[in-house]
This record gives sequence, C-alpha cells and structure tokens, in this order.
Amino acid sequence: MSSADEAFEIVPGDGPVVLTCEHASDRFPEPWSLPAADEWIRGTHWTVDIGAADLAREFARELHSSAVLARFSRLIVDPNRTHDAGDLFLKVAEGREIELNHAIDAAEREQRLSLWRAYHDAIDREIAKSSARVVFAIHTFTPIFAGAERVVEVGVLYDEEEELAERARKALLPTGLEIRMNEPYSGRQGLIYSARHHALAHGRQALELELRQDHATNPEVRARVIAALAPMLRA
Repeated sequence: MSSADEAFEIVPGDGPVVLTCEHASDRFPEPWSLPAADEWIRGTHWTVDIGAADLAREFARELHSSAVLARFSRLIVDPNRTHDAGDLFLKVAEGREIELNHAIDAAEREQRLSLWRAYHDAIDREIAKSSARVVFAIHTFTPIFAGAERVVEVGVLYDEEEELAERARKALLPTGLEIRMNEPYSGRQGLIYSARHHALAHGRQALELELRQDHATNPEVRARVIAALAPMLRA
C-alpha cells in the first residue's frame, strides 16, 4: 500500500455538514520519520492540532455527518496550505531549524504532495456525494504562542461567509468561552484554505472552528461546544 493510500481517514455519514480535519494526526507514514534532532517537536502543536481529531469525530457522531481526517503530520506537508505556499513545509519552529525539511528536492516534494493530493481528493469525493451545504473544518491552537498567552478560547474563521460565522458565534455564547471572529488566525488571510477551496469548488459554504488546546483536550468542554453548535448547523 502506498503512503498516499493511507493519507486520510473517512468517518461515514450524511448529515448537514462535511467535516474536515487537516491537522488531525501526528503520524509519520513510511518512508518518513523524524530525525533524532527533531524529536523535541513530536506531539507538539507544530506537528498536530492537539485534540482536533477527537473533536472532529465527536462532531461527526453528533451530526451524523461525514468527516475526512488527515493521517499524516502537518510537518510532512500542510494540507491547509496551497500547494505552492511558502510554509507548505515548515522550516523553522521555536527558532530551531527542522532537519526533516532542511533540504527537499523536486522528487521529495512530489512524494509529499502525493499525500496532500490524496487528502484533498478524498474531501472532493465526500462533498460531491453529499447534500451538505457547509464544509466545516476543525482545528485547534496552542494557548501560548511566541511567548504570548492567547486570551481567545474559540475562534470562528471565515472569508466570504460572514453571516454564517456570526450565527456560529451567537450559538457559541452559552458556552461561556471567549469567542473571537477570525482569531487567532484570519480566514480572510487564506488560513482556511482547505474548507474554502472545496466549498467554492462545489458551491457550498465554508467555516472553520479553532478551539484552544487546553479546552480541546477536555471532553466536557468539547461536549459543550458541540451541543452549542449542533442545532445551528442542523438548521
């Protein structure tokens, strides 16, 4: 089996959204492995959106919706970036060079992009056979970035879909969490690439949820977020 064949996991369903989770996995499928110099980064937010896979699967279960989860670390190739993005292969983290990505030649780039393409092809197939109107991407973010503590607890990210995003924000208010629009990243700066790309290609709407990782690892908080958003998404 090729690595591309193992690029994604499908949770079957036919609900009101198609869920995607671009940074679901900390896995390094063959032929990739972390060099010893990069072991410090394993399991950190640089390699995986901590808690995102659990949140995506739980949303899928609650909404009876399909979900597509990446099965490779974002450190190999980032599926939430365009194929020619400058940060498609992360070069530096915490001021340290990533040896895994130090020298990527054309053949290596193409091999990594085979994972990227396989993941996105899987999303296209799920959306094409679904009547869901929303492509809903699930992500999480680190509580401390570049030494600064992040106050925002839930981010609702969007580009064109401001009305949909505002409905999501209002639905989340009963959670008691600090909700911000287009924070800690902005969908209007290309940072919901995957959901927006596939939504536009299929005439759907795109939305991305960012949950802070100290909450994303808490089952009770995940349940609160899902309970708050599920009625709005069903509607």
